[in-house]
Amino acid sequence: MSKERIVIIGAGPTGLGAAWRFEELGYTNWKLIEQCDAAGGLAASVVDEKGFTWDLGGHVQFSHYEYFDKLMDELLGPEGWLYHERESWVWIRKRFVPYPFQMNIRRLPREELKECLCGLVKLYRAQDTRKPRNFGEWIDASFGEGIARIFMRPYNFKVWAYPPEIMSYSWIGERVAVVDLERILCNLIDEKDDISWGPNNTFRFPKFGGTGAVWRACAERLPADKQRYGARVVRIDRNRRLVELEDGTAEPYDVLLSTMPLPILTRIAGLTELHESAQKLLYSSTHIFGIGLHGTPPEKLRTKCWMYFPEEDNPFYRVTVFSNYSPNNVPDISRFWSLMAEVSESPYKAVPANPRDCIEQVIEGLLATELIESRDQIADIWYRRLEHGYPTPSLERDSVLHEVLPALEEHDIYSRGRFGAWRYEVSNQDHSLMQGVEWVDRILKGEEELTLWHPEIVNRTHRPAVKTSDR
Repeated sequence: MSKERIVIIGAGPTGLGAAWRFEELGYTNWKLIEQCDAAGGLAASVVDEKGFTWDLGGHVQFSHYEYFDKLMDELLGPEGWLYHERESWVWIRKRFVPYPFQMNIRRLPREELKECLCGLVKLYRAQDTRKPRNFGEWIDASFGEGIARIFMRPYNFKVWAYPPEIMSYSWIGERVAVVDLERILCNLIDEKDDISWGPNNTFRFPKFGGTGAVWRACAERLPADKQRYGARVVRIDRNRRLVELEDGTAEPYDVLLSTMPLPILTRIAGLTELHESAQKLLYSSTHIFGIGLHGTPPEKLRTKCWMYFPEEDNPFYRVTVFSNYSPNNVPDISRFWSLMAEVSESPYKAVPANPRDCIEQVIEGLLATELIESRDQIADIWYRRLEHGYPTPSLERDSVLHEVLPALEEHDIYSRGRFGAWRYEVSNQDHSLMQGVEWVDRILKGEEELTLWHPEIVNRTHRPAVKTSDR
């Protein structure tokens, strides 16, 4: 490739990953544009007025890539990380059940345990070989009527904010533990909790500054004169090869990498037919509530990482004990602790328009689920709404992506990242960074973009979060 001018839109993990790889390979003719004042994108962090640190959602860092691990080690150094064993739970029927729920149904009340077991036995007897047509049918065919009714269907609607019947299940892979009846029965007989499943059963977290500390460190190591912040893209002139900005200036490009949401990209690029297709993509918004609390966590929360909430006596789908990730997430760990709650929103799942009403619902939910005892504990409330929270794996998603992404490339425009490529199954921090890295390797060296086009391959490998000296 000759020294063509590359413009990168977005300083989240994908954009920063691309910029880092360009520098690593000695390619210098690039420019990064970011609408926010700092790097990080959806992986940024915020320190509020009272000194509490918050992430933009429940992020933990685990990896499928050696490249990613080495970069993380380099950016924060061996002393910049804290390492955790995952301890995640489901709050249901006024009790905590270890995650994955389906492996630990022995903790349920007797009648519901019986319902779940009967559903599983019926499932195994039926031996139904019909292929599910959607995520809802996949849930029923994989877990049986009991687990589906009690947990899987209500929880998945809460997190996705869409009926499972309009979602595909091609994204699942490592995301959901499938049922092993023999293992469940052994757990029941042995009275044993089964908690080791999953790619994130160990994870690490920055000691200081939240998740965003990683991406700020990455940006700081890149040439400052090649990064432009507070610059919002309003139009892409494909004929003149210009990225036009809100302040009236423009950046010329030969090749463009965009990490903005795909429907926005097709609209501002004036690609009417592609935009009509891209608008079929579904997404949910996320409301994030940071609750700073006086005192120290109660014994039942002292070692927990996060909890899932399928029931309707609260609005959130997940609550993280955020001060357990790092003591530096609160102003003084001897005097404060913190919870972070997440609530989803979509055309199928409304949320009060007034943030005060949302906050009140969350506080009521924290009381109802016994995470806090009194409003008097609350020392701080922080709130943020993310318009684009989750890229929904809808039934039409893959056909839209296979039409739109290659068509954009005919204009030397490439769309990657969590909402640029719209693939939830490869949208964690490691996946997102590697989408940027692999795109550069394709552009400069002609290599395949494995993460984007073959999630089932990259997600087979789980790398445990261990200290650098232990690797």
